[in-house]
Amino acid sequence: MKKFDAVVVGDVNIDLVVVGQSRVPQPGQEVFVENMLVHVGGGAALFALSLAKLGLGIAFSGVLGEDSNGSFIREQFAKYGIDTSLIETSKIHRTGISIAFNPDTDRSFLSYAGSNQELELGRLEPDRIAQGRHVHLTGYRGRENHETFLAIVKQLKERGVTLSCDVGWDDSGEWYEGIFDLMRHIDVFLMNETEALHYTRRTNIEEGLRHMATFGRHVVVKLGAAGAVAAKDGKLTHHPAFKVEAVDTTGAGDSFNAGYLYGFLRGLDVETSLKYGNACGAMSVGAYGGSTGTADLGGLHRFLKQHEGGQALPEASSQ
Repeated sequence: MKKFDAVVVGDVNIDLVVVGQSRVPQPGQEVFVENMLVHVGGGAALFALSLAKLGLGIAFSGVLGEDSNGSFIREQFAKYGIDTSLIETSKIHRTGISIAFNPDTDRSFLSYAGSNQELELGRLEPDRIAQGRHVHLTGYRGRENHETFLAIVKQLKERGVTLSCDVGWDDSGEWYEGIFDLMRHIDVFLMNETEALHYTRRTNIEEGLRHMATFGRHVVVKLGAAGAVAAKDGKLTHHPAFKVEAVDTTGAGDSFNAGYLYGFLRGLDVETSLKYGNACGAMSVGAYGGSTGTADLGGLHRFLKQHEGGQALPEASSQ
């Protein structure tokens, strides 16, 4: 028996959300804003929080500074039952901080990576990470760390875990095609539409998905306002987005991932998992902060009943 339902590996930082200001003040200028909010940030951390809220047993593996911000993040994790025994403490860097301006439209950021710079997949201990029956990996950087990433994936698979991965944006602009080899080893491969089109060199998402489906058995693409689509065993399934008023889109993709992976880990079908993912993403954008708006399982079911005319939801059963 595994100790956790899932172990999440990746970035974690403080998000300082500036409400009511879209630009950095000019030199010598002081600007008063509507509000400033402090939340846990980082894609992997937001995913972990959202998944824990849905009732799964989660452990987080990352690096925090030895400071008040690191303590705050640990406390927030503990609040939702996330195990922090796999988190390392940096002796070099402080906990990362990201300042987000104008979160309701085109967000702008000032970021300090901090202790996240020390997260190296090559230093992970596979036996410790494999304490979860599922492992979610982030931090893929294309050619720069492809071989290391692939090696840890293979080591974890040898230990009997299922794997998911959200590759994120490629800052190098190369969109390394070695990613298709990685897909062969990942049980659920997640990305957004723009990333999928860049990696596949296609202009149409259906063509891109069909291309990826020749490598990965289960690929999921987030389409923003158009919902999400999945290719599993060659079959394409689409689910539309739920219409809600957005106040902060930070973490919407990570919340989608949590909803979808909850469905996967509970043995639900692709259509229901897409529905859960879209619902979690929709709830996320309704509040400031990447995971503030995400609900527990009861809240998820209430949201779906409200938006689907009260139709019954399928019973979940563990994989």
